[in-house]
Formats: sequence, C-alpha cells, structure tokens
Amino acid sequence: MNENKTFDLAVIGGGVNGAGIARDAALRGAKVLLLERGDLAQGTSSASTKLIHGGLRYLEHYEFGLVREALTEREILWKIAPHIIHPMRFVLPYRKGLRPRWLLRLGLFLYDHIGGRKALPATRTVNLASHPAGVPLQAGFTTAFEYSDGWVDDARLVVLNARDAADHGATVLPRTEVTGLTREAGLWRIETPRGSFSARAVVNAAGPSVLALTGRAHVQSKHGLRLVRGSHIVVRKIFDHDFSYFFQLPDGRIFFAIPYERDFTLIGTTDRDHENPAEPPRASDEEIAYLCEGANLYFKTQITPADVVWTYSGIRPLIDDGSGKPEAATRGYTFELDGGEGGDAPMLSIFGGKITTYRELAREAVDKLAPSLPVLASPCHTGKAPLPGGDFPMTGLADQMARLSADYPFLDAASVDRIARAYGRDAWSWLGKAQGFNSLGAHFGGGLTAAEVDWLMDREWAAEADDVLWRRSKLGLRVDAAGREALAAYMAGRG
Repeated sequence: MNENKTFDLAVIGGGVNGAGIARDAALRGAKVLLLERGDLAQGTSSASTKLIHGGLRYLEHYEFGLVREALTEREILWKIAPHIIHPMRFVLPYRKGLRPRWLLRLGLFLYDHIGGRKALPATRTVNLASHPAGVPLQAGFTTAFEYSDGWVDDARLVVLNARDAADHGATVLPRTEVTGLTREAGLWRIETPRGSFSARAVVNAAGPSVLALTGRAHVQSKHGLRLVRGSHIVVRKIFDHDFSYFFQLPDGRIFFAIPYERDFTLIGTTDRDHENPAEPPRASDEEIAYLCEGANLYFKTQITPADVVWTYSGIRPLIDDGSGKPEAATRGYTFELDGGEGGDAPMLSIFGGKITTYRELAREAVDKLAPSLPVLASPCHTGKAPLPGGDFPMTGLADQMARLSADYPFLDAASVDRIARAYGRDAWSWLGKAQGFNSLGAHFGGGLTAAEVDWLMDREWAAEADDVLWRRSKLGLRVDAAGREALAAYMAGRG
C-alpha cells in the first residue's frame, strides 16, 4: 500500500456498524478507508441470532424508542436486501405461570403499532391443536401468539455493506490491524502492517475493543462497556415447518428456536458476562446444557449436548448502564465525539448497538461528523439503494429462484435456494454460462465449487477456508474434513 495516503474518513472495525458507516460515507462521496484486524464480520457480527427484529422483550425494560427504531428498520432492510433478508413468522406459546396472557397481548399490540409496519402481517392468536407449530410441542400447550419479524444472514449483511462501500470508491482492508493511531498536523496518522495512512476523521467501531482503541489513541472515554457473551447451539432439525419459536423460560429469560440451513434447528441465546475481552468467546458446557434444557421444556423431541453439531458465541459490547442481569443491559447505542469542529481531528467512538439498527446508527454517526467533514453533508442514501445482488422487489425472491432454476437446470432445489438467498442477482455473475457442475471447477462438497470460491475471493475478501465455510456461507455444516482440506489448498494456491 502507498505510504501516507490521505482519506476523508478511516473506519476501524469491520463488523456491521463499521461496514455500515463506511457504506454510508462512501455513498455520500467521501474517500473512505475501512480497516479490520481479522476477517469482515469475524467477531460479534457473525454470531447473532440472525434476526432483524424489534426486540419484543425490550418492551419489558421500557426501551420503547429502541424498539420503535428497530421495528421501523425491518422493512427498510428487507427492501434493500431481499436476498439475504426475509420475513419470518414467530410463534410464542403461552405457558401458565409465566408472563400473563394480557401482558403478551399488550406487548404484541405495541409491537404491531409503534414501528410503522406495512408489508409484514399482523399478530394473531392461534390454537396450537390445529396449527403446524403445535405438532412438535409437548402436550399442554394450547394457545399461542403468531407475529412477524425478519431473518438475516448476518455475516453476508456485513460483507455486502463493505462491497457496496468499495463499489463507491472505499478502500477495504481486512486482516489489517491498527498498530498506531496519533494526531499529527490536523490529521490522524494510522499505522498498520500494510503501511501508514492519514485521515481527516476516524470512526472507532471496534466493538468489544472500542476502549482499547481509544486508549491507543490517547483519547479519554466517559463510557463504560459491559461485555456480554451470547451463545447458540445448532442441532439436527427438531421440527419440520417454516415457523420459528419464541419461548419463555421459568427464570424469566427467553430464547428462540429457528429453522436453520434447511436441515437444522438454531437455538439461542444465552446472556453471560464475559470478563476478559482477549479471551475468544466459546459456549460453555453450562450454556449448552441450559439451551438443551430450555428446548426440552417445550419440544417432544428431547435433545442433549451430544446432539449439538455446532456452537457459536459472540461478545456483545453493551453500554454499561448498571443493570444487574446481563439480559437487562440496554441494547441501545451511543456516540462519543472527541475533537472536531475547528479543534483536533475528530474521533467518533461507537458504544453498543444491535444488528437491526446498524443502518440508522451509521446514518447518525456520519451526520455527527458532517460539521467537520463537509463532504458528508449530503443526505443519507442507504435506505433506498439496494445492497449488491438485491436490486429486485422485496417480495421477488421466489421469482429469482425460478429464473435461476430455469437458467441452470443442473442445480438442485437446495442449491438454487442457497445461492439465491446468498447472492441474489449476483449469482448470474459467477455462474456465468455454466452448463453443469463440471463447468464450475473443483467441487469441495455441499454444492461449493471453485467458481463460487473465486467470486468470494475476488469480490468479497475471502482469504481462508473458514471465511468461506462459516461466514460467507454456512457450508461448514456440510463440507467434510477432506473437502475443507481441499478448499484450504485451493485458496492457498490462488494466493
């Protein structure tokens, strides 16, 4: 990389907030640098429950503003990314002795009416004796509430925001750690193993490392951070329909059970304080057992830790608001601006946030820097411009699948479904004129071919096998050890 290349804005942190801010600023015409020490979405942003949702349980903590903002964002995000985001219906069974029916009805009434819902269907009360969601449940559950939220491929959401930023001129550098950050002559000087850069402003979107980065920059922060670990388990599917479940537990917590990757069920999440930010998050034996026991309170099919085929965990960098329990800590966000407006080169640090509100957070962040960077003064465009591959109607995914199947008849139904949901209209770009799987190069298992891997390396910054298998896809659930080794060798050979 060229030494001393000067940017308008350097964004440090390649999670959903950082990628969203980079995209927003690039669409406004700024010269943007996005730096991430690992792979894009390698941390918290690929370890969510994969939901675009208002956060029904946050109503209990009176976070009405956060819920309203998140509910409003659901249909905006669905519209700009109809390939990786789609509506999902959730079933909340009433369980005697826990939250009363009137409270559930009231919460869902608010959920339906405070967020500008238009396209998503409303809540309804259902009889589980005649509803498909009642079939896998134990006897005794008779009444449930069915409501709407959304599903998202979280890691792909991050990558596509970075892609769109790059398509609008941003420089995106994964695996580039910031080793030095100092103010010099009205600019930020940023040292990395790939060279030095200068920027007129810096956004600190480092997530769990936000305070470490302010310390490195000799910036004093007034905010505290509470690191909360959320863990999930994946098991072979324990129900065979498209509804998801929102379950209550006797300890007052809630968890989800969601159809996952066609053949699996995703169950989560936990809330545990994570004391050491340097320690990689992993699901503890206690968390795995807790989620299994929670599922066993509801489903006929009983599961044990031996049935778990995969776990993943992420660290939520929440604002330390003094809450007693981790699950009560706010999921809201706040900003801290140091310098700017005629003073030192500004640094804007991001505290908190959730994946559903990333776009609005990004808009607010860029707006806050506009007084110091006039290039950012133009309006935000991210709510209308589709993400790469998403330039089709929000209800048009089935049509894309039909076209894909007609153009590539050698693809089976599962491959069509996966490819359309991952790439949307971009699928045609890497499938090209292929007449069969042999036209797509080496096959690594699970439908993954060299043509797809080439696209992910050339257009989506994939550099290692895990980038492909666990973030840009979830084919790690299907590709065996030999396939993983072959994929790693192929990617290493391409360099």
